[in-house]
Amino acid sequence: MSTYVNRLGGDAPRTGEPPAGEGVAVWSLDTTLDVVGGHPVEEGLSLLDQGERERCGRFLRPRDRHRYLVSHVALRVLLGGYLGLAPQEVALVREECPCCGAPHGRPAVAGGGVQFSLSHSDDLAYLAFAAVPVGVDVEGYPSPAAVADILGTLHPAETAELTGVPEAERQALLARLWARKEACLKGIGTGLARGVAEPYVGSGPAPAEVPGWRLKDLPAPDAYAAALAVRTPA
Repeated sequence: MSTYVNRLGGDAPRTGEPPAGEGVAVWSLDTTLDVVGGHPVEEGLSLLDQGERERCGRFLRPRDRHRYLVSHVALRVLLGGYLGLAPQEVALVREECPCCGAPHGRPAVAGGGVQFSLSHSDDLAYLAFAAVPVGVDVEGYPSPAAVADILGTLHPAETAELTGVPEAERQALLARLWARKEACLKGIGTGLARGVAEPYVGSGPAPAEVPGWRLKDLPAPDAYAAALAVRTPA
């Protein structure tokens, strides 16, 4: 699965046709931008739905609010490009949760048309689009304290992999492992509700095989790791 990461900036993007079959489109984004996809961020609230505006308003820090606004304007601009709609015309819903059946599962476009996933870390966001369930994740390198906190929650083989290398190497390996795992969990729709022991994704140079999914590491800036998970046909 060869995947190029497009870069979304201030200009309107050329999205082309929505991904079909096993195709996938991935975009990265600097969430400090003041103009994204041809839209001034200060006017971005007008492009969001009521639920998004409410979530945006809950952020206490202006920087966090700006990051949310930029990434969701970007999501709507790209979805609108693939669907032939204005950003504010894209209707978003939540699928049923695989854990409990309540409507707080994967975010989706009402009526389908394209599947998507959004992830952000610090001032960086990644977005993925496909015709099948997809998950994307980007992670900044964790602190040594965060590494220590999470080691015991991983799959036992992953814990062994990380504890078997010098502490100085664990931050990069955990970021890589965590991006892979989160990408899978976002694609499945469970998030962290069932813990992070499964699926086993590994911390080595290549992801482990995950039944039902194509898992791939993505290019990322220094001190970040990113991964993509795409559902395979049954």
